[in-house]
Amino acid sequence: MSTHDPYAAFRRPDFRRLLCAWCLSGFANKMQTLAVGWYIYERTGSALAIGWIGLAQFGPALLLFLPAGQLVDRHDRRTLLSVALGISSCAAMLMLLTALNHWPLGLLYLASAINSSALTLNRPARASLVPTLVPGNVLPNAVAWATGTFQAATFAGPVMAGLIIALSGDAIVAFGLNCLLYVVALLMALRIGARERPATSRPGLNLHDVLAGVNHVLKSRIIFGSLLLDLASALFGGATALLPIYAKDILQVGPAGLGWLTAAPAVGAFCTAVTLGRGKPTQRGGMRFLLAMGGYGFATMVFGWSTWFPLSLAALFMIGVQNNINQITRQTLMQAHTPDDLRGRASSVNSIVAVSSNELGAFECGTVAALTNPVVAVVSGGAITVLAAALIAWKFPELRRLKSLSPETIPRSVKD
Repeated sequence: MSTHDPYAAFRRPDFRRLLCAWCLSGFANKMQTLAVGWYIYERTGSALAIGWIGLAQFGPALLLFLPAGQLVDRHDRRTLLSVALGISSCAAMLMLLTALNHWPLGLLYLASAINSSALTLNRPARASLVPTLVPGNVLPNAVAWATGTFQAATFAGPVMAGLIIALSGDAIVAFGLNCLLYVVALLMALRIGARERPATSRPGLNLHDVLAGVNHVLKSRIIFGSLLLDLASALFGGATALLPIYAKDILQVGPAGLGWLTAAPAVGAFCTAVTLGRGKPTQRGGMRFLLAMGGYGFATMVFGWSTWFPLSLAALFMIGVQNNINQITRQTLMQAHTPDDLRGRASSVNSIVAVSSNELGAFECGTVAALTNPVVAVVSGGAITVLAAALIAWKFPELRRLKSLSPETIPRSVKD
């Protein structure tokens, strides 16, 4: 019997470099989002002006996710990741120069759109790289560490940005740090050894090849079921979108309390990453995923009802735990059940669903809160997530019965 190695993925130098680049860029991106919003609101005092940031970010992602997947499946993924990080570094530099010189705000929107375009390429490139850096039996371990630490980094990014802005009184320092982090991430990506693309991975430009990733996701019931449940949780379980309202009006803990509320899911995500990364591979991966999503909905309901700050923190901690199990399981399934020459296109589909569902989820939660009240918005969203988990468990028995998340016998190329 082989001994489980909880740090098996970290024994691969290229994986360590990818993880550093992945987390640094995610941390920088979340810092940047908060800093841009704060800077624009300081200059304009307009909530609508902040809203245009979301449009500037979502538009390029929607337009480019299919071409990005094609590129990832046709070219060296390490090179594409480096190109994407280089573009993000340039966008961050444009933001810094705009803030330093008080250039027109249109340049910030332009930089946000450029960075969003780079992220649309970055996401499938880095996700598709992971299975090529570690053996198949180490993939669940690698995805657990990568997804967990990335989730923690992206949750911690806004907290750090808020602290920097509070201490410096300006977003310029945050913009400068963003630029530096992107450059370091680029240097780490460049140190990853080049990988040969799969011998058959020369998708053409016809509609069949462009939509191959979409077709694969729809035909694989395990992937499709997990994606549907993640979509439901993001659309209806968006409690974090209303954290400022809860901090100010319901819990009455002010800006400092808001910082703790924002950090709580990050702590939960990191603890989950350490636990799952060190633990042995589960033999009930599908059921764990479904129970985690049900737990996510329940924790969201508890947070919605709570008027006691410690209980709210505990609920958000559990939201981070359950959401991290969701992300780790779904990413592992996506990579383990997708042929290598389809991973770029399939990962692009996964990315656009995640981006759009989070944006729409924040809109849905805010709309319901405006029509009713924040408590109704959060509690009802959590209840819908619990029901969605039960429905997916019923309609997708393949997912419910899934045992190991390790790759099974997966074809190396697309079989028509």
